[in-house]
Amino acid sequence: MQKDREHNPLFFLTERLEFPSVENANSEGLLAVGGDLSPERLLLAYQSGIFPWFNEDSLILWWSPDPRMILFPEKIKISKSMRKVLNGGRFQLTKNTCFEEVLHQCATVKRANQQGTWITNNMKSAYKELHKKGYAKSYEVWEKGTLVGGLYGVDLGHVFCGESMFSIADNASKFAFIRLAQELASKNYNLIDCQLHTDHLESLGAEEMPRSQFINFLQGKN
Repeated sequence: MQKDREHNPLFFLTERLEFPSVENANSEGLLAVGGDLSPERLLLAYQSGIFPWFNEDSLILWWSPDPRMILFPEKIKISKSMRKVLNGGRFQLTKNTCFEEVLHQCATVKRANQQGTWITNNMKSAYKELHKKGYAKSYEVWEKGTLVGGLYGVDLGHVFCGESMFSIADNASKFAFIRLAQELASKNYNLIDCQLHTDHLESLGAEEMPRSQFINFLQGKN
């Protein structure tokens, strides 16, 4: 692992399975460049408070922003209109029945003010391998037998690291996220890692947490 001294504190990863301390991330949260997307490296990253995020034509970039956007599952906010959706029988939820399709939809669905996708072909292959090993999981939302929304992430057993959501029907991804939070709350998970702030996540109860505190939760110190 080599340090880029000109652009301190960026690190270049080698084939060795290691990451620098997250305290070395720059002000935007960028920590390191390079390495690979092996299941072992991805798991080490998530367990260390680090995640990959890069474009198709870019080197692999590893991030650990401060503060971190998180949701305590028991603090999920459910509006009156969403309570009607949750109880109305419009949507049906399944888990891990079509992980690859959820991954595909998250990569291809059009999003406002966003061009292209960070879910590259290499990323897809990497998360498929994590899914086979039981770590990457998907929640699927169906309407009249059609997949209309969902999410996927990495399950560390006490923290769920959310990666991406998609929706092709109003409130479908929100339905999946709320059901995820409710299930994790019932299983006493510490938190859901939402990575970066968005107004949408904040409206659902997510909040920013100092990175140091987030790392303590990852390590079971809270």
